[in-house]
Amino acid sequence: MATKVFMEALSPTMEEGRVTSWLKHEGDPVTAGDVLAEVETDKAIMELQARGNGVLRKIFAPDGATADVGSLIAVIADPDEDISSFQPTGAAGGGAGAAPPAAAAEAPLAAPPEAEPAPPPQAKAAGDGRTKSSPLARRLAQERGINLATLTGSGPGGRIVKRDVEAARPAPAAPVAMPGAVGYEDVELTQVRKTIAKRLVQSIGPIPHFFLTREIDMERVWDARQSLNSLDQEARISFNDIIVKVVAEALRQHRACNAWWQDDHIRYFNEVHIGMAVAIDDGLITPVIRNAHVKSLRDIAAETRELAARARERKLAPEEYTGSTFSISNLGMFDIDEFTAVINPPEAGILAVGGITAKPVVEDGEISVRRRMRVTMSCDHRVIDGATGARFLQTVARMLENPLAIVW
Repeated sequence: MATKVFMEALSPTMEEGRVTSWLKHEGDPVTAGDVLAEVETDKAIMELQARGNGVLRKIFAPDGATADVGSLIAVIADPDEDISSFQPTGAAGGGAGAAPPAAAAEAPLAAPPEAEPAPPPQAKAAGDGRTKSSPLARRLAQERGINLATLTGSGPGGRIVKRDVEAARPAPAAPVAMPGAVGYEDVELTQVRKTIAKRLVQSIGPIPHFFLTREIDMERVWDARQSLNSLDQEARISFNDIIVKVVAEALRQHRACNAWWQDDHIRYFNEVHIGMAVAIDDGLITPVIRNAHVKSLRDIAAETRELAARARERKLAPEEYTGSTFSISNLGMFDIDEFTAVINPPEAGILAVGGITAKPVVEDGEISVRRRMRVTMSCDHRVIDGATGARFLQTVARMLENPLAIVW
């Protein structure tokens, strides 16, 4: 009996998905649980599994095609079973014959030098003639202008992976367009960028934002971090780790800021789950440090490193980037002094963190140089009043200026 393969909702907020690559091809035998394809969702690249046994008889959404959640994208059936009645539904883009993203960047292969007896072994091609490669490798190759067909894959079965692309030389730069030629390039939106655009419209328009900015003295926390890192070089702690810990403790004390707007009610949380904005190639994603209020600084440091690394590789599971009760966006490492961040609904607040810089300040009537940091809290005025947000920032500042308060 035939099994329909649908575009599944592989993340809680997914409305459509893009097939980055089919790992099974038409005519391949399939067992329930086998990974059929890799699908780009609004947050990550996920695996689509088979729900039945048989042969992958027909693929309706080729590599690079986009399909709505719930639409038919393939059929698994017995080799001699009639599947003529099955038709694709809900295609959102791409379509039959759509090429993989890296195909547009490919150039003709150059002949090997005469001094070489034979060209080096190259990555094995899939059954349909495509070069076997990971989605991250294809994206990186396209950005660098590298022809995947010229590379040797070091992954399983000769598959080209990220390290193979990073070790390769980019193709020569394309000639500069002459006057009169087309001076732009249209790039299709990724699922991540589509979701960011939609969420921003849902946030900055309907949510009544207001902003609170405060400058914090970071001299003591600077010294405390140096002392902690001198004790263990393997488990280094960043300023962002300390800020996550402090914000989590402050939210525990100020539950009014640890809340979601729910249209007809406000949900106040007794647990603190911090969303940590991480920049990726085509946008950002916010992995979540769950129960940050009860975790040690060392545990938070290890978890943030691990989540940030997998976020950049697009390998986060849905439960790792959903459910935050408050978010932090830190651009201090890019030498940004101050900025405002957009609230991630249904959360009621987000803290924008700037860089730490040495500034002249007046203390006890005298000028001295101190390390200072500016933070700006974006508040949903439907949930958080000005005085409520101000008291929360007072607590954050007090703990950062007196680091022993973190463990008090």
